[in-house]
Amino acid sequence: MQRLIAGILVAAVVHGYVGAAEAPVSSQFKPGAWKLQRGSSNEVLVLGTAHLSQLPKTFDPANLSLLMDRLASWQPKAIAIEALSGPQCAFMRAYPERYADTVKTYCWDTAPAASATGLDVPAATAQVDRLLAAWPSAPSAAQRRKLASLFLAAGERASATVQWLRLSAEERHAGDGLNDQLVEILEKLRSKRNEDYLIAAQLAARCGHERVYPMDDHTSDFDVADEKAYGAAIMKAWDNSYSAARKRQDDALRADLATPAGVLAMYRAHNAAGAAEQVLHADFGAALEEPSPQHFGRTYVGAWETRNLRMASNIREAMSARPGGRMLVIVGASHKGYLEAYLDQMQDARIISTDAILRAE
Repeated sequence: MQRLIAGILVAAVVHGYVGAAEAPVSSQFKPGAWKLQRGSSNEVLVLGTAHLSQLPKTFDPANLSLLMDRLASWQPKAIAIEALSGPQCAFMRAYPERYADTVKTYCWDTAPAASATGLDVPAATAQVDRLLAAWPSAPSAAQRRKLASLFLAAGERASATVQWLRLSAEERHAGDGLNDQLVEILEKLRSKRNEDYLIAAQLAARCGHERVYPMDDHTSDFDVADEKAYGAAIMKAWDNSYSAARKRQDDALRADLATPAGVLAMYRAHNAAGAAEQVLHADFGAALEEPSPQHFGRTYVGAWETRNLRMASNIREAMSARPGGRMLVIVGASHKGYLEAYLDQMQDARIISTDAILRAE
């Protein structure tokens, strides 16, 4: 296989040189303009969301029902979430000097699952892959409990929750790799105020999926020598009329979440055509131009763009395993415009607008 790939790459390079001799290389080359002509392209629906943990405490998750119905009607075949994978967290734990804070903030403690299963993240991840490769069409409850325990050991708590939700209530108990502590964790995750669980895991179970796909990336995280000055510079950049308008809009939307229609209206606003431009003017565009001699804003934007590029590559990789599928990406609203722009450069990816799905009644 390696020889075949090497031969293809050599042929591509040679072909490129021939083409270059025949015609000048265009500075406007856009790979995304060359889309799949035969068969069904991969479809990507990027749903920008508020982080549910930051909504008012009065927010009732039951009011997500209308949004969930709309998303289910699109019939996604896979769901990607803004979470770090178990393998990336394992990688970061090997570099505590750079990533200690990132691990503390974004990575789950897999020790309880490792104790119950006897597996570390790499071993559990390998077992998950082997199980899913031979997964039956009608798995037993014991098989689902086993897979849930492996997902927990692999650092994939949202996917473990999918398996837990696919069990009937009477089958949600210890056994087959799950001890009482892991059962308690899964029960808490079912109602955790986080879109990975209240939207993605619930929707995945409803649509008959076996897992969700963590696609976030924090390998571009960095330490700043002067955190106080850095923070002050970014906050000053954010002090602009676009940020003020965005805050007023968010405050108004969050004051009207008492009904499913109000929640759907919030999602329409976060995914509206002009929302990405508003984010750019309020946040990253403003930061790019901030005047500090240390170029704090440019460093901030560089890390943000790198993160989104790596997120896009993770989404693209997940799509590659099942060509012609439908991928729903659930991500913080500020990421939506960036991910759509980056993914639209892919030759086998077609961006689907959220407009029809989120339309008003």
